[in-house]
Amino acid sequence: MKTKHLYFFLPALALFFTASAQAGAYQIDQDHSQVGFQIRHLVGKVKGHFAQFEGDITIDDKKISNSKFLAKIKTASIDTNSKKRDDHLKGTDFFDVDQFPLITFESTKISGSSKNMMIDGNLTIRGVTKPVKLKATHNGTGTDPWGNERIGLSATGKINRKDFGMNWNKALDKGGVMLGDDVDLTIEVEGIAKK
Repeated sequence: MKTKHLYFFLPALALFFTASAQAGAYQIDQDHSQVGFQIRHLVGKVKGHFAQFEGDITIDDKKISNSKFLAKIKTASIDTNSKKRDDHLKGTDFFDVDQFPLITFESTKISGSSKNMMIDGNLTIRGVTKPVKLKATHNGTGTDPWGNERIGLSATGKINRKDFGMNWNKALDKGGVMLGDDVDLTIEVEGIAKK
């Protein structure tokens, strides 16, 4: 059984750089990657993830600014461990999956170092594109038992859901609202070198 914990959204998202690898192209391995999110609900936090996504990574270890990342996430694959909640999230109050089947992220600038990387990019949700920043760390490289070169990355970020037209909320009897506006993103990526 596949388990993918994403704390939002990107959505997510993800780019990698390593000082030991040669410049090359990689494809995100969905089975070993996670695109997760979390948001405040009343006095707690609810976590979720997107189960279906794909992406391409281009790495230039000699000049990190030449590296690139592109990711596509299927909005209908959202999973918060509650069918009723997921159905609401797929509807017009939130992701409106029938009209907007994909979330996309494309990097515009990569800076820093492999242990302290900043990924600037454009995130598109519900047809609205906004600039976002992800903080990322390279987790290492290796070769799997089938001879595939792999790379790893962890990334975090934060977005405001209202920036993307997801304004739904519910007022509480004693003041305040049910949901927070900020969505925390947590992304774990393994990429496989393209042949």
